[in-house]
Amino acid sequence: MAKDKTTIVLFSGDLDKAIAAFIIANGAAAYDHEVTIFFTFWGLNALRRAEPIKTNKGLLEKAFGWMMPRGAKKLGLSKMNFGGLGPQMIKHVMKKHKALSLPELIELAQEQGVKLVACTMTMDLLGLKQEELIDGLEYAGVAAYLGDAANGKVNLFI
Repeated sequence: MAKDKTTIVLFSGDLDKAIAAFIIANGAAAYDHEVTIFFTFWGLNALRRAEPIKTNKGLLEKAFGWMMPRGAKKLGLSKMNFGGLGPQMIKHVMKKHKALSLPELIELAQEQGVKLVACTMTMDLLGLKQEELIDGLEYAGVAAYLGDAANGKVNLFI
């Protein structure tokens, strides 16, 4: 019998939305779903390495890199960001309640075999290079996502 499939498009670069996407993905994987998260536009920021990587980029590509958050630990909140204080508050509350952080949720997803797919078209538009993203990703365009989503029992856009 084929596994149920869950697909998620993570378009948002907001911490709270990325956490929600990974909680859903990990829950679906725990229920033995085949899970794909397709990262596009600002959602790709959750996959960026924390440290700067030397790459050969033009000025516009460098500017995008400077303006975007560098990795899961640097994302802001969708509401009540308060100049960066909001994310610190939510991280404190999560730790107090022994909830996994976003980096831990990403690691758990990888351990459970969740397919993390970086949108290559968006990477080209924003000037992101593969070496700037975390290890363990797949790289594909929208057609690959649609192939996964076509047989999905659950398809979400976050």
